Amino acid sequence: MRLLAIDTTCRTCSVALAAGGDIAWLEAGEGEGHAARVLPMAGELLAAAGMRPHDLDAVAFACGPGAFTGVRIACGVAQGMAFAAGLPVVPVGSLASLALEAGEGWVLACLDARMGEVYHATFRVTGDGDCEPKTAPAVCAPSELPVPDPQGVQWIGAGDGFRVHAEVLRERLAATPLRAVAADCRPHARSVARLGLRALAAGQAIAPERAAPLYVRNKVALDVGEQAALRARQAEGAR
Repeated sequence: MRLLAIDTTCRTCSVALAAGGDIAWLEAGEGEGHAARVLPMAGELLAAAGMRPHDLDAVAFACGPGAFTGVRIACGVAQGMAFAAGLPVVPVGSLASLALEAGEGWVLACLDARMGEVYHATFRVTGDGDCEPKTAPAVCAPSELPVPDPQGVQWIGAGDGFRVHAEVLRERLAATPLRAVAADCRPHARSVARLGLRALAAGQAIAPERAAPLYVRNKVALDVGEQAALRARQAEGAR
């Protein structure tokens, strides 16, 4: 199976091409304009493989949660490419992609959601690349993060939520054994490709017109009063 994968849900953007059992990828750093970079990166990968979009079996995209604009870019670009080439699309959760990037084990994926909140979900990642969800993606204040049941295992904490809200999460998870914390780990198109291939093989691809972002939270900004309340809570927590 041949699949192109797109991830623009975080501060960096990445594109991956799975073909012939191999996965090649490109990524662009912060501030390089996701919308302007995605299609040229996809074209570069396809050209290097001697392929055209019509040679693909599907287009996978990180559907969220994540940066609101980035989630929409990934969905829109995937839809556009799929419509033009007559392909299905495969939505892949960004927290699942993050968990797969963290490596084998029980993973608590946690991304900074801005506005004093985090996106979170838990997974069990196996050595063969299976990423089994244990809890659904959700959003909450770091101080209200559901504490995972140790279940006799040690968890891996993954994602920038563990960097942005390090002190709060350390206190919140004090009773949960964390084998490691990968605060710099982030969703990536190479993991979107791996998960997308599994979904495609399982018959989970959908028509491009059915593709939609997974926002989890519909509110995109705080009003002035909410901003002041958030600053007050943060100041209180820092004391």
